[in-house]
Amino acid sequence: MRMRVWTKILRCARQCFRGFFPLPMPDWFATVLRFKRPTSTQASMSSTNAEQSAPSAPAHDLPQKRTRFPGTFWLLNSIEMGERLAYYNLRVVAPIYIMQADNPGGLHLTAADKGTIYAWWAIFQSLLPIVTGGLADRFGYKKTLFGAITTMMIGYLLIAFMRDINFVSNYTAFFWSIMVLATGTAFFKPGIQGALANTLTKENSSIGWSLFYWVVNVGALIGHFIPTVLLVMGGNSAEAWRNVFLASAVFTGFNLVLLTRLKDVPTGASQTEPILSVLWRTLKNVFEPRLLCWLAIMSGFWLMMYQLWDLQPNVIADWVDSSAQARWIQENAPAFIHGNLIEETARGPQIPQQILLGLNSLSIICGVVLVGYLTRRMRTLSAMLIGMAMVVVGILVAGWTMSLWMLLFGIVFFSLGEMTVGPKKSEYLALIAPPGKKGLYLGYVNIPTGIGIFVGSKLAGYVYGHYGEKAMLALRYIAEKTPFGSGKNWNGDVMALEETLGIARPEAMAKLQELTGLDAATATRLLWDTYSPNVNVWIPFAAVGVVSVIALAIFARMARRWSDMNA
Repeated sequence: MRMRVWTKILRCARQCFRGFFPLPMPDWFATVLRFKRPTSTQASMSSTNAEQSAPSAPAHDLPQKRTRFPGTFWLLNSIEMGERLAYYNLRVVAPIYIMQADNPGGLHLTAADKGTIYAWWAIFQSLLPIVTGGLADRFGYKKTLFGAITTMMIGYLLIAFMRDINFVSNYTAFFWSIMVLATGTAFFKPGIQGALANTLTKENSSIGWSLFYWVVNVGALIGHFIPTVLLVMGGNSAEAWRNVFLASAVFTGFNLVLLTRLKDVPTGASQTEPILSVLWRTLKNVFEPRLLCWLAIMSGFWLMMYQLWDLQPNVIADWVDSSAQARWIQENAPAFIHGNLIEETARGPQIPQQILLGLNSLSIICGVVLVGYLTRRMRTLSAMLIGMAMVVVGILVAGWTMSLWMLLFGIVFFSLGEMTVGPKKSEYLALIAPPGKKGLYLGYVNIPTGIGIFVGSKLAGYVYGHYGEKAMLALRYIAEKTPFGSGKNWNGDVMALEETLGIARPEAMAKLQELTGLDAATATRLLWDTYSPNVNVWIPFAAVGVVSVIALAIFARMARRWSDMNA
């Protein structure tokens, strides 16, 4: 039994290492990775034949069936890594920049403002690919990627410089800058994924898409640290934020250089089809009832899943206490580490939320290729179902407590589910896509993302703005439970608290501490125990996730009857 386990581990390692190291392995290592336990029959035959046969070739000279990918596959993955690095350099800190009340260089907008920005960001970025996927097939992937990368670079530059301008509000300037960025991303996604899909076969698609997802998270992980260094060094000032966005523009510019090395991948679609015909075909295909059902199920799941990246940053900044761990790092780590990665707050030193959420990307980097290998023969819908259930549990655990360790445990569990669902959703659509329509169908993969984030962002804006944001709950506590607020005649509308009390959100916690005589950490615990933001914020999202899991289980069972959808 023990030998069988080691055999499986070595076989898995062999596949993984072959994908990552194109150079020949040392003979001893290749021999170990090719180890196979002989059967009893084989063992007896080999001992008998050993005396009769001439010496055989060494094990490492025997022909082996390997999983290989063309050079175009790796170049496309490099471009994807650069795009994700630039994107996550912005995305992981955008929730703080937009609405965090105690960040000195942020925009200090409301949770509702953030919800609206994220909702339309999702619409542009994720629903436009319904159309842009067909256009990528029509015009070719390389041309599509060139236009997309250029547009994204312009978007990052607008975000960096369109602030504190007399003729336009910060909300309006940031909103339209994000829309430019999202439009570029909408063309980039089907272009890069369509080109990638055409370099894969059914035999290597599971590992290929897992490698793609691995690359995505390498870029994402690096993107968690760069803004941290820039913001800590700059004291979270407006200038430090501008430098973060300029860094994204620079990373995007590097992709234009890589693109010159790309040999365009044939799309398999007509390059002379009229554009209106492409648009009509795009809309006609998406209304296939079974495909619509799958997209609706995944929309509910993505509504919940994206809250780890869009809502959890504010939850961590408001509620999670990492001061003990931050002090340990300050006492034991080199100065250049804690000097750039630990930020001082009213609650003492804290580990920035983007560093903590970086565990998500790190977990996927360590495990996604292995998960892809282990699920390579599993039905994609079955693998997605298991992953979705794990994500629901992970997001509840991560948001349920102020404890750093429970948060990290929840993130790891969430990540195990994500690394199963993420690659499989793209693999599923690529496998059921008709010939010449891979870009089109991989454009559809963004529909549930767009719908889910749109609805989820609006819901999160309302739920967190009313029941979860620490600054707003501090104002509510002042109005309901202190002599200062008892005579203010608050009407119960949380949106009216600032005007009723005459206290701005950025000053709410300082005022609460003044009125109660508590320090920042104790005041935070008081609000948590009084208003239970964990219950009010995360239960609605978890409920949506549970419904989505049940719905996918039903769909997967029914799909066994459909040969074109059973993958």
